[in-house]
Amino acid sequence: MSKKTLVNVVLIVAVASFFVTPVGYYGKVWLNKIFAKTPTVIAVENREKIKDYEWELKDPNWNVFNFNKSKGKVVFVNFWASWRLPCAAELQEIQEVYNKYKDTVDFYIITNEERAPVEEFMIKNKFTFPVTYLFIGKKSPLEILEAPASYLLNKKGEVVIKELDIADWDNNTIDTLLQDLIKE
Repeated sequence: MSKKTLVNVVLIVAVASFFVTPVGYYGKVWLNKIFAKTPTVIAVENREKIKDYEWELKDPNWNVFNFNKSKGKVVFVNFWASWRLPCAAELQEIQEVYNKYKDTVDFYIITNEERAPVEEFMIKNKFTFPVTYLFIGKKSPLEILEAPASYLLNKKGEVVIKELDIADWDNNTIDTLLQDLIKE
């Protein structure tokens, strides 16, 4: 077998593994993380304030609770789906932010999926943040966005970030912003 043929075979195997093996899944997640950008902070004068905090959601045990428990707090809201590859990449970043700020920021990592596949996804990816389940069709103070998408609210209920795509959340810009918002 010539060197050129061997190189071609190796390339074909590598490309095929990218599409049909678990190695490919992790490679695609990694590529999504590479192309994620730092979310844009909305200028103070352009920030919209949510009108109320009335929003019924379900916790990881499917107990109903109200979003109004977060009034006056810094709040991070992310919409995700286990079957969306960009979400898997973004949730790795969100897990890191959650680890740092879980005691000072309220996290709502929201999905509209059934409980069983979500629990399986959480275990497989070793995510420990609390999952929040969405009631479809219920009143919400925020626009329900297509996953992956996120909001960051300050203590006054103003939307500081509205990100409509995968984002890089675990960086110095977001760390500084969260620390400033917590101090307000």
